[in-house]
Amino acid sequence: MVRLRLLSGSALVDGLALALAGGDPVAPVPESRLLPALAVDRPVEEGAAAVVTTSGTTGDPKAVVLGAAAIRFSAGATHERLGGPADWVCALPTQHVAGLMTIARAVVAGTSVSFVAPDLHDLPRPEGRTYLSLVAAQLDRALGQPEVRATLADYAAVLVGGSAMPPGLREHAADQGVRIVATYGMSETCGGCVYDGVPLDGVRVELDQERISLGGPMAFLGYRLRPELTRKVLDGDLVRTNDRGRWAEGRLTVLGRTDDVVITGGSNVDLAVVQRACDVEFGGGTVVVFAVPDQRWGARVVALTATALSLEELRDRLVPRLGPSGVPRELRRVAGMAYTSMGKIDKAALLRSWYEVGEHGDTV
Repeated sequence: MVRLRLLSGSALVDGLALALAGGDPVAPVPESRLLPALAVDRPVEEGAAAVVTTSGTTGDPKAVVLGAAAIRFSAGATHERLGGPADWVCALPTQHVAGLMTIARAVVAGTSVSFVAPDLHDLPRPEGRTYLSLVAAQLDRALGQPEVRATLADYAAVLVGGSAMPPGLREHAADQGVRIVATYGMSETCGGCVYDGVPLDGVRVELDQERISLGGPMAFLGYRLRPELTRKVLDGDLVRTNDRGRWAEGRLTVLGRTDDVVITGGSNVDLAVVQRACDVEFGGGTVVVFAVPDQRWGARVVALTATALSLEELRDRLVPRLGPSGVPRELRRVAGMAYTSMGKIDKAALLRSWYEVGEHGDTV
């Protein structure tokens, strides 16, 4: 009976190589709360090469089963888009698909992969053609460190995924000679499969009333031991996402999640638009917006911040961009923002903080 091998860090290099060659599948060791989703005492689905845990933005732990063919396709399509195989540097947690695929690309191409700290303080200068994969928060911090910033410019490409880049970040990187490639994808698609808005060769993007589906050989095999959930998300090789998007000049623009649009006081408000406006006005990660149930409004747009920003200033600066119905009606302060291990804002944790902070924020 085939069972999962739990591995972490550099041990995944040899383990994944064996799995892709037909050996036992591997699972990166996840954070403890996600471990039950792996069901390590149960037989592994046929065809599995790797199983990656994820909670997405819902907080519902899932284990995504990836086949060897999907991983190989994704790695090959990435190298084809970037200009050919190269060495890779892994600065991302290997328990997430982005970190695992950094390893997989090197394994499939027969190149090397090295590991560095998330803050990039030990980022090496490439000796040859080398790629790096980051999230936006890492890139933002790195650009503020002159030595790291200069080293980044020597990389053939720096992939940035995980979430939308804050306004101006890409332009700032380009001004410093850093080649950025913005990626979009998820665990269920072996990570990024749309680069700078253009699907990798062999990848399909379908829109149904703005809802994005991603199809192609990179699609996952299913959620581990959750056939009903698999049927809701996977149709053949088509992965239905909870993201909204549109085509603009031949490129896919991701607008936000399907549940980002709420009705407040009879008006439709797109929380993704509100969040982008906050990021432009106050800087990424300064203000995080939510919608919470409200007996009067149906849903109430609210915000959290770790700064001394007042609700009056927040609304004064946002109303010209959003109109009065779209701006937060309440602002609460927390000691600090919560982040996932991938460096993304942890909205599930911050929403819990919203209720823990209690009824002593600024309101209108």
